[in-house]
Amino acid sequence: MIITIDGPAGAGKSTIARLLAGRLGFRFLDTGAMYRAMALAGVRHGVAWDRPEQLAELAPRTSLALAHDRVYLDGEDVTEAIRSSAVTAVTRYAADNPQVREYLVRLQRAMAAGGDVVTEGRDQGTVAFPDAQCKIYLTAGAEERSRRRLADLQSQGETRLIEEVLADINRRDQQDASRPVGPLRRAPDATEVSTDGLSVDEVVQRVQEIVEQRRGARHPSDRL
Repeated sequence: MIITIDGPAGAGKSTIARLLAGRLGFRFLDTGAMYRAMALAGVRHGVAWDRPEQLAELAPRTSLALAHDRVYLDGEDVTEAIRSSAVTAVTRYAADNPQVREYLVRLQRAMAAGGDVVTEGRDQGTVAFPDAQCKIYLTAGAEERSRRRLADLQSQGETRLIEEVLADINRRDQQDASRPVGPLRRAPDATEVSTDGLSVDEVVQRVQEIVEQRRGARHPSDRL
């Protein structure tokens, strides 16, 4: 069974997807980490960001693997390295590159083939896994997402004004919705879940209930 969780930045997709996978005994597919890893590969190989063909040529020659909540780039554990500010600043070049995105979508499908997977991103239910058995669109108000992002930054020792973080969130929303490839949009058959005012456990419980409903709706011979 494939469960997709899409939604805007700061909605809690990664946290919810990881916890849900743990509860269900499914594999968690962190697609955002894959794009970050590809951006890190670009940094290390000195690609010119204004020449997207360079990263496109590098992608199929790069080994990416996800295992036990760790991310491996050409065999090296880069789980912490891909979260640096330097990598964050250039990840969009990987995410907006049609050839890179096509390559990573193929890789995501290969990773999920024949297994039980919870996958999150912005186009998992629309592009990567349009036939997924359960699709969730996780959302929250911009103000709520800004507060969460500010808390994350503060935990990392960064100081920002809430107004600046809110402006970043609104800008990101606009950019994600207008991406040339894999834009953020809710799949027609996705169930929307707002996380406003809910604890993490409450959101996971709500999503798990939706998953169980989908499981129950499947043909008995297809049930887990």
